[in-house]
Amino acid sequence: MPHFLLEKSNHIFPHPYLADKDGFIAVGGDLSPERLLAAYQVGIFPWYNDSTPILWFSTHPRLVLYPGNLKVSKSMKQLLRRDSFHITIDTVFEEVIDHCAKQKRINQDGTWITNELKSSFLQLHEMGYAHSIEVWEGDQLVGGLYGMALGKVFYGESMFALKSNASKYGFIKLVTLLEERSFNLIDCQQDTPHLRSFGAELIAQEDFFGKLKMNVLNEGYIGDWTDWVK
Repeated sequence: MPHFLLEKSNHIFPHPYLADKDGFIAVGGDLSPERLLAAYQVGIFPWYNDSTPILWFSTHPRLVLYPGNLKVSKSMKQLLRRDSFHITIDTVFEEVIDHCAKQKRINQDGTWITNELKSSFLQLHEMGYAHSIEVWEGDQLVGGLYGMALGKVFYGESMFALKSNASKYGFIKLVTLLEERSFNLIDCQQDTPHLRSFGAELIAQEDFFGKLKMNVLNEGYIGDWTDWVK
């Protein structure tokens, strides 16, 4: 399968069906907010580190979570009933993305959240597309996650936890809020046991791309989500 070299003069991507078995589809281009919006709209995302050029992927089959299919374990239900933490949205976006970049992960050296990618997501946050969910214990930030929303699809990027179950708590709260606002899909990008435990499932490349095509017609929630949490 050929890999494509992106030009900086435009934001055109090859069709996602041209990705290889690992999802790799293209190299190069830049990480401007406009390019990222064009990429995510068709299910393509950057995944690289400081030692490589910008690499673009469209993994398939795709792990997604339908908000109505969320699974919550008994232990998490107990934490939620006790209001063990409290959450906010879009109040400390930069702090959340910094924590996600520093989070140590099994079998992973370094981070794909480069300074360049962080800068672009900060701009997307200012534009009302990228959002952070923050989990607090008292006045201490103990977990969170961030991602991007287009139409009625939320594209999850990364999460972190400084205390056990904090990121799970934030994720469950986010999914509930998205379901209340009729979001159709959460794109998980990567297939992991952790996300599967919440009810995420693999769908065929054709199904995923079809849902994204239909999502273009959906009116989204562009702007600040702070008031989603009362």
